Amino acid sequence: MTRLDQCFADLRSQQKKAFVAFITAGDPDQDTSQAILDGLPDAGVDIIELGMPFTDPMADGPAIQKSSLRALGQGHKMRNTLDMVRKFRSHNQTTPIVLMGYYNPIYHYGVDLFIRDCLEAGVDGLIVVDLPPEEDDEFCIPALNAGLNFIRLATPTTDDARLPAVLANTSGFVYYVSIRGITGAASPDLDDVAQAVNRIKRHTDLPIAIGFGIKTAEQAQKMAGLADGIVVGSVLIDALAAQLDEKGRATDGCVEAVLASAAQLADGVHRASN
Repeated sequence: MTRLDQCFADLRSQQKKAFVAFITAGDPDQDTSQAILDGLPDAGVDIIELGMPFTDPMADGPAIQKSSLRALGQGHKMRNTLDMVRKFRSHNQTTPIVLMGYYNPIYHYGVDLFIRDCLEAGVDGLIVVDLPPEEDDEFCIPALNAGLNFIRLATPTTDDARLPAVLANTSGFVYYVSIRGITGAASPDLDDVAQAVNRIKRHTDLPIAIGFGIKTAEQAQKMAGLADGIVVGSVLIDALAAQLDEKGRATDGCVEAVLASAAQLADGVHRASN
């Protein structure tokens, strides 16, 4: 049983839903980002998605795009992302960490080396949004065989004919993208999401986490009632960005602002009922 499997099993036994929080590694700088990462579990975060900065994050909205550029502007590299996980694991061996991003940086790092270093650092799973099931032999299968969970995205346009391919090599959980478009854009429609989640559940026993467009604790609570977990990212990135100085540098309020926002959202998710 992986950390992700154990996390969802533990929450299920407590009749609670998972709060999955996304931050971008290295935003706005390595030390501030590490402090935020280290503080997320105490803020109520059950699973952490750590974004791998990339120059062209096509599925992400302006907030996360800017966060990637801030990190890259500080010279952040893939090895720095993995170093963050190593430091986190020095004091936390239970909270799952999923790396989320795009295939290009992984390809340039080297697939075999990346998988090896992920395992050594303490990464639990991967979300690679631009690698379709047709390319599973390229990266997904080697990652799964090595013991990493590979989380796939299902969207409002993923129909019943496509779902089996999406789910075939998925593990850990299924990430349901609740809106058409980029992260942090329009708010999802509750009825539409409920129908989609129920349809996906007919195809898999994996937990389902809903993401994209969730902005408030109240919204998170309602959405969490439809699935097994909620993913929030842009709101946390916005909370950080609001504390940057005029040159985009961290201030003393950055860490506290992100963790306070995470705590509010976590409270909403954990108050959700089936």
